[in-house]
Amino acid sequence: MQRKTKFRVKPINEASPKVGRRELLRGAVVAGGALLVGFERMAWARSILRSIDDPFAKGKLLGTIAFTGEAKVPMETALGAELDGRMYTDLSALSPENRVTPTEKFYIRTQASELLDTQKAWRVRVGGLAARPFELRTEELRKMAKPMGLHLMECAGNTRSVHFGMMSAADWGGTPLAELLESPKPRPAATRVLISGFDTYAAKSASSVPGASWIFTLEELRTSRAFLATEMNGSALTRDHGAPVRLVVPDWYGCACIKWVNEITFTDDTAAATSQMQEYAARTMQMGVPGLAREYKPATVGTAAMPIRVEKWVVEEKIKYRVVGIVWGGSSAVKDLQIRFNPEEDYVPVGNLEPMAANPWSFWTHAWAPRQTGTYLIRLRVKDVGVIARRLDLGYYMRSVEITEI
Repeated sequence: MQRKTKFRVKPINEASPKVGRRELLRGAVVAGGALLVGFERMAWARSILRSIDDPFAKGKLLGTIAFTGEAKVPMETALGAELDGRMYTDLSALSPENRVTPTEKFYIRTQASELLDTQKAWRVRVGGLAARPFELRTEELRKMAKPMGLHLMECAGNTRSVHFGMMSAADWGGTPLAELLESPKPRPAATRVLISGFDTYAAKSASSVPGASWIFTLEELRTSRAFLATEMNGSALTRDHGAPVRLVVPDWYGCACIKWVNEITFTDDTAAATSQMQEYAARTMQMGVPGLAREYKPATVGTAAMPIRVEKWVVEEKIKYRVVGIVWGGSSAVKDLQIRFNPEEDYVPVGNLEPMAANPWSFWTHAWAPRQTGTYLIRLRVKDVGVIARRLDLGYYMRSVEITEI
């Protein structure tokens, strides 16, 4: 199908255009921080269809409509290097059958330092306010590793300009921190834990501040089921994803999930907030820039939802649209997710919402019949009582499309 006006319907098997050097460099510093084949034959999970008739069952998928107002950033392509190294996951390829992001497509906020030498024996020092400081070798952690399950990770600097591609989900393996924090015998004053990683680079960054470390309370690490990861999707961690050891704190933003962990230090309530905590204060919705770690609210991922693609179909010789999206984050299941397509329209319940279970993200679909051509702003909200969705309420995950045919 050829381009007609402002928008472009992407044919299913169309090759991606080549990316120029300037575009690659631009993409490397954006945001602070795929299968599009056969969707018409996709067997959506029964839970998402809820036993109702699928209005697209006898239709044909023509293609997908690109979201407007978003940068032309290369997806799933490594950009830049070191602190300015990025890679963005193509969320439009997600489906209920493909929830896990392959390691080679998992987003990267910071690539490994050129100075990082993983050929030498790697040790994690455990000390500070502890009666029995010790060192953990990588080999020991690998022997202790166990399956830790599927967990989503999102960069707090995830933005519309990179198609919200700084978010992925993987199947992790590692050692629960709760099993390690008793051995050093923390002293009574030790109420917090500073976790640090290798963070020295050969080149100066154009967009980030060195100093990867985060301070947690002991209770935060226990209740979040934080672990030291040594495996990702059934294989050893890669350098850019934190090898040989990285911290994973389920349901916390990626800025707290320190890569290249080399030190765990018990500290007290007088500890200052780290440079990384201060850099991400606004992005984790803190009140100002906390000077002390105890003033920092947990950097947890709140409930959120957004469309990941808008499909254009022909059904019984009529053009119809299906919006496909995801919902993630928060500590409570979402049962009442609503959508609207412009500020003057009313919110309506999404057509099909997959029950939230132990999945990193759940899927929803919505059959949409635009009343007229033009630009539409797609926004969602959660109406469940008690569910906190601060970013969603601020319109953070709103996306727009241009419709020229109805």
